[in-house]
Amino acid sequence: MWRLITVAALLALALTWVVDLLAVFNPSQPGSPIRWLPVFVTGPLAVLALPDTRWSPSLTARSLGVAAMSAALTCVSLVVPRTMNDWGILEILALLFLIVRVLAETESDRTTAWTVAALVAAVLAVPLRSRSVAGLVAGQYVMTVALALAVLIGCSLRALETRRRRAVQDVRYAERLALARDLHDLIAHHMTGIIVQANAARTVHATAPEKVEPALEAIARSGTETLESMRRLVRVLREDNHQALRPGDLLSDLADLVADFSRRQLDAPAARFEASAVARTSRFSPEVETSVFRVVQEALTNVHRHAPGERVTVRLDADPDWLHVSVANSREHRRTGGPAGGHSGLGLIGLRERVEALDGTFSAGAVHSGQWEVRASVPRFPADSPLGPLRRTPAA
Repeated sequence: MWRLITVAALLALALTWVVDLLAVFNPSQPGSPIRWLPVFVTGPLAVLALPDTRWSPSLTARSLGVAAMSAALTCVSLVVPRTMNDWGILEILALLFLIVRVLAETESDRTTAWTVAALVAAVLAVPLRSRSVAGLVAGQYVMTVALALAVLIGCSLRALETRRRRAVQDVRYAERLALARDLHDLIAHHMTGIIVQANAARTVHATAPEKVEPALEAIARSGTETLESMRRLVRVLREDNHQALRPGDLLSDLADLVADFSRRQLDAPAARFEASAVARTSRFSPEVETSVFRVVQEALTNVHRHAPGERVTVRLDADPDWLHVSVANSREHRRTGGPAGGHSGLGLIGLRERVEALDGTFSAGAVHSGQWEVRASVPRFPADSPLGPLRRTPAA
C-alpha cells in the first residue's frame, strides 16, 4: 500500500513539474528571472526535502528550510518586475506534501505545531506573488482548500499512527502480564509441594527426628528444581475465563497442537512436527517451555488465517545453551486485506515482547527458500540460574 502511495506521489510531482516547465517556456508570456526560480530552484529543492536519506537532516529542519526558502522567494517577487506566472505549482505541491509528512510523522506536538505553522504561512503567502487583488483572493481560496485537505490527511494519518502505537503498547503490556501470571502460578504450584514437605518434617520432628534430614533434602531439591529447571511444568496459558490449564509436557503439548491444526486444515497436507534428539532429552525452564508453546500457537494461527492450505513444518531444536523453535509454511505469507490500521501483526509483537523478556531472539518473515518462517531462540535457563552459564548468541 505504501509503495503504491509513493508511486502516485512521484507521478503527481513529475506531472506538476511538466506543467511548470510548459508555463515557463511559453513564448506568449514575458520572461523574467523570477519565473525560473520556482521551476528550477525552489520547486526541485522542496521535492528533494520530502524523502529521508542517510545524509539528510531531520524532517523538521528540512521543512523549516523549505518554508523559509519559499517565503524569501515571495518577498523577492514583490520587488522585481511582475510576470504572468511566478507561483511554481511544484513548489506548492511539495509544501503540501511536507505538511502531511510533518503531521503524520513528527512525534512532538509542539514541534509539529510550529513547523506546520511555518509551512502553512509559506503556502498562504504564495498568492502575494501575483500582486493583484483578484489574484490574491482567488489564490487564497485555492490555497485554503488545498491546505485544509493536506491538514485533514496529515491529522488522519497521525491519529492512525497514534492508535497503532497504543495498540502495540497494550499488546506488550498484556503479554508481560500473561508472562508474570504464568510464572506466579508455576511457582505457586511447586511451592505447594514444598510447604507440604515442610509441614510433614515439622510433624515428625518430635517422634522421628531421623526423618527430618531427608525431608529437608527433598525440600531443597524441590526448591532448586523450581527455580532452575523442570522437565514437566505447569502450563498456565489462561483463556478468557481465566482458568489455568493442567500441567503439560512441551513435546506432547506441541504434538497435540500440531495435530489439532492438521485436523482443522482438511484440504491441506498434514502439518509436521520435528524435534531433534537433543530437544527430546534436554530440560528447560518452565517459562521457556511456556513461551515456546505460545510462539507455535500464534504462528499456526497466522498460517491458518493468512496461508490456508500450505504445508507447515514445526521444528524444535536445542543446543547446550538455547532452545530453538521454528514454524515454516511452504510458500511466502499471503497477507489478507484488512482495515487500515487494523490489528495485523499485533500477535507477533506480543510474542517478540515475551521472547525478549527472556533474553531471547525472535524473527518473522520470508526466508531465502521462499518460505515464511517464524523463529524464536530462547535461553534454556534464566540468566541468574546456577544452571544458566554464560551463553553465546544463538546462531542465525
